Amino acid sequence: MAKKDFTLTSKILMTLLSVADTLVLPPHEVRRRLRSGNLSGDGRQISRTVYYLAQKGFIKYVDKNNERFVKLTQKGQLEALLAKARLPQARQKWDGKWRLIIFDIPEDSNTRRAFFRALLKKNGFLQLQQSVYISPYPLNREALKYLQETRLTGYIRILKVEEIDNDVDLKKKFGLK
Repeated sequence: MAKKDFTLTSKILMTLLSVADTLVLPPHEVRRRLRSGNLSGDGRQISRTVYYLAQKGFIKYVDKNNERFVKLTQKGQLEALLAKARLPQARQKWDGKWRLIIFDIPEDSNTRRAFFRALLKKNGFLQLQQSVYISPYPLNREALKYLQETRLTGYIRILKVEEIDNDVDLKKKFGLK
């Protein structure tokens, strides 16, 4: 699975997420942290992107003691979690068990269902049937947290299956012995 470069927006959100729970950062500190994380882009581009994030409601400015700070909003936290959930995970040794994900997300949530399918594919799951996906590896921690935060867990079941009949084709697709 090829690793896709993230947009500047996603990188900023993920940087803010790493300190989001308790910390509010001044704008110059956001830029410093982004630059130290090998982020490409000049200061003006970063500033424009931070402004865009504020306009879209992903971050907000907070004034304290005559200083301005940047804080990640709930909407921004979800977007950052989604970006982190899309990160491909390092593959560990297969434990011989399959991870089967079954879901029934309501029709009126087309966008959330499409995001979830894309998330599964990004994490190396293959589609077995319309709402059934499989992988020899578990879903990453950020993806699980995203599902909890968006309340999608009520529509999803994750199974750990020890045996599947005739799984030779699946083993071949995943490069397993």
